[in-house]
Amino acid sequence: MTQKQIAEDIKTAVQTLRKGGLILYPTDTIWGIGCDASNEEAVRRIFQLKQREDSKAMICLVDSANRMQRYLRQVPDVAWDLVEFAEKPLTLILDGAVNLAPSLIAEDGSVGIRVTRENISHELCYRYERAIVSTSANISGAPSPSCFAEISEEIKKGVDYIMLSRQNDLSKSKPSQIIKLGLDGQIQIIRK
Repeated sequence: MTQKQIAEDIKTAVQTLRKGGLILYPTDTIWGIGCDASNEEAVRRIFQLKQREDSKAMICLVDSANRMQRYLRQVPDVAWDLVEFAEKPLTLILDGAVNLAPSLIAEDGSVGIRVTRENISHELCYRYERAIVSTSANISGAPSPSCFAEISEEIKKGVDYIMLSRQNDLSKSKPSQIIKLGLDGQIQIIRK
């Protein structure tokens, strides 16, 4: 795709998000289903599409560590270092979530959030200027697709916009590392 086509693709995805729609988009890990992370109705639609229990949390993507602050009462000091020095995609589970759809916030008040550095998803988050839900593009319990070609028709039909960028990329992606940080400085590695 040309830069102009990519820019148009991102513009259409942003417009869809602003209207409360669901998008299918490439991330720094695997293809994801996304929506505005503050739109409770859109988040519920993702749960329905994935046939997933509301009690199973989904993560959010942002374009920068600074944007992360908008969604947390307090960011532990170590989180800044982890984000800055991460060599691969890193999802942090942090306490004190705010300004998000209630169903994205776990019972303990935490949320999973990741700063994406991959070109398309980073630019999408930057242009949207808000957190975007990112959950694997599969029905709950089915294998996560590692490339666009592995996404089921049911998922494709359930979203309002499918991004064109990276659809032909067949490289196999992996899920992110997950670390839970407590405000007391406690660190728990959930997935390496």
